[in-house]
Amino acid sequence: MIDPALGSLGAQIVLAASSDENHPPENIIDGNTETFWMSTGMFPQEFIIRFAESMKIALVTMHCYNVKTLKIEKSISDDATDFEAISEKEFEHTEGHLQTNDIPLNGTTATHLRFIVTSGYDHFVSVHRVSVE
Repeated sequence: MIDPALGSLGAQIVLAASSDENHPPENIIDGNTETFWMSTGMFPQEFIIRFAESMKIALVTMHCYNVKTLKIEKSISDDATDFEAISEKEFEHTEGHLQTNDIPLNGTTATHLRFIVTSGYDHFVSVHRVSVE
């Protein structure tokens, strides 16, 4: 299945609350779980993915580490405004390996998804990959 959240298919990170030159937010959409975006240690942390076009999204899968609580909001505007909350989830803590969480979005339509990490299991969190179906 083709993943529209890949940078190679036109997806972009249009905002990230923090950035580390060794672990930039673009790593979230490169399709590789070996690369990642690292937060700066304060919460909340957020990033916004813009898709190449408006799409229906049934499921988001997030590969991350130390994320405790995540909120997802959607926008159907062209300029990443007017976000609406669509999901909130608490992740289980995994020691020594990635958290992999499927978040059903039930066919919601969006041009942008905002991911807000409201808390973590440590001061820093990493997001390795976000994929959508």
